[in-house]
Amino acid sequence: MPRGVAKRDLPSKTCPVCQRPFAWRKKWERDWDSVVYCSERCRRTGK
Repeated sequence: MPRGVAKRDLPSKTCPVCQRPFAWRKKWERDWDSVVYCSERCRRTGK
């Protein structure tokens, strides 16, 4: 029996820079509401 949650069942958002969807990650567990960009590169390119 598999452990955890299937990737398709995780919440996702769309990056405002590259317009690609990105899924929830364990390291974003505490601050998922404040995550805006999919990567550091998109955050630096930004706005």
